[in-house]
Amino acid sequence: MTTLTKGPEALQLPAPAPAAARRGRWVTIALFLLPALVLFVMLVVAPMLVALYASVFRWNGFGGLPTDFIGVDNFTRLFRSEIFAQDMWHLAVLVLLSICVQLPFSLAIAMLLNQRMRGRALYRVLFFAPYVLSEVITGVLFSLILSPGSGMANQVLSVFGWESEWLADPDTVMMSLFLVMTWKYFGFHMMIYLAGRQNIPNELIEAAQIDGATAWKTFRHVTLPLLGPTIRISIFLSVIYTIQLFDLVWILTGGGPSHSSETMAVTMMDWGFKRSQVGYASAISVVMFALSLVFALVYQRFVMRRDLEGAMTSQGARP
Repeated sequence: MTTLTKGPEALQLPAPAPAAARRGRWVTIALFLLPALVLFVMLVVAPMLVALYASVFRWNGFGGLPTDFIGVDNFTRLFRSEIFAQDMWHLAVLVLLSICVQLPFSLAIAMLLNQRMRGRALYRVLFFAPYVLSEVITGVLFSLILSPGSGMANQVLSVFGWESEWLADPDTVMMSLFLVMTWKYFGFHMMIYLAGRQNIPNELIEAAQIDGATAWKTFRHVTLPLLGPTIRISIFLSVIYTIQLFDLVWILTGGGPSHSSETMAVTMMDWGFKRSQVGYASAISVVMFALSLVFALVYQRFVMRRDLEGAMTSQGARP
């Protein structure tokens, strides 16, 4: 212990920790982090490096490491591909529909279920339940529901004299796919919005109502601005998921008919595992990663900057 003799009373200060104790703490931290670090390197970093390495070779995935170096030819071929251009168009359509339709619908349901009503907890569970199902189960379920001719959807619509090819028609397959995505994921975004709404103090809502604001004006000028950080997070998650969309498309359509519902991940699977062009498929995976990374960095830099700065300021202000 170190003693300060100045002042009316002596102040006892703890002696600095010896170097051996500090080293012991670092060793303990390293031992706890090592298993997670090893798994992260094996399951995330190593596959990324292998994909980046394989993307500059012509390789079928067999016979050891690739040796036929072709430089950026795989990327040149990819950017000139009509299928890749179609994949990017599908990505843009799904992102636009998600932001303009799926997320507003989720927000509306969240605001509705925030009101006091009978069976509110049951509705929340029912709407969130589809998100718990795996993509494979969802894909198999809707492939039966949307089956042309004998599917349940057509059997119901035939009562009104109308039927659709759904997943078998290039003109309707994207909208059908989007409907399945909305059914699967709107409950997840609904819960995010519901949690954000419950973090808004009721006093602000009551003050607006006392001032004579209608329900719509209260939502527009009080609730919606305060839900801004939650909405931005929801948009971020939705776009990142859409860039990497694979499971539902693979089970529902396999990218068909005639590539009309194909995504980059489905194209990668097709070329890598069906056609044994692993080098070309690796180039597609690198482009997917780069697209996700660029979007994440730009979005956080220009859209979420105020949210991140506020979080860091709040954390730094803690005693």
